[in-house]
Amino acid sequence: MTQSALGQLLARARGPMGPDIDLDFGVESGPLAELGQLITRMNGFFAFNAGIQVFRVGEEGLGHDMLSWNTGEVWKDTYGGLADDLFCFGQDIFGVQFAILGRDQVVRFNPETTATTLIGNSLDDWAQWLLADPDINGANSFAYAFQKENGPLEPNERLVPLQFFSLGGSYDFDNMAVHDAADAMQIRGPIAQKIHKLPDGATIHLSAE
Repeated sequence: MTQSALGQLLARARGPMGPDIDLDFGVESGPLAELGQLITRMNGFFAFNAGIQVFRVGEEGLGHDMLSWNTGEVWKDTYGGLADDLFCFGQDIFGVQFAILGRDQVVRFNPETTATTLIGNSLDDWAQWLLADPDINGANSFAYAFQKENGPLEPNERLVPLQFFSLGGSYDFDNMAVHDAADAMQIRGPIAQKIHKLPDGATIHLSAE
């Protein structure tokens, strides 16, 4: 029997990040049902040299708790409602969020611009997308090279470009700062509100408060 894309991803994962848990979101089908099954099988994990993280669920464990992650006070309040419709279940090394939108869409959320990109209608679609190009979609080679030179990230840490990618910043290592993942999102939130819906080529003015 051919293994599903999600099964292939789990075979390459490092986890779990939290104790065993039986997670049920109260729906019978769709991405949320799949997510409950995934976390029940492996409660949080990293893949592609920690280029990809799926959050654990529960009070104990490594990295951020998925349910707390989706509350306003952790980081979403800094986005002024622009991320409220998303249930984020994971992220890449740069803090790009993977989320469920509505009941049937799995999307990629850009934390700098708030743009959402449809990946598919299931977590298996998401896993297939990651496996199709681990270096581009999963930050595999970058995560390996960065951590080889700078040391491993802690489970709660992600990278923030000193000059945002959306504002012309590069992927050079010297443009990267290590932050707690929640702090990293809070840094981006107020700027993302300014960038949101700006036309291409518009000038954005940033000031320290």
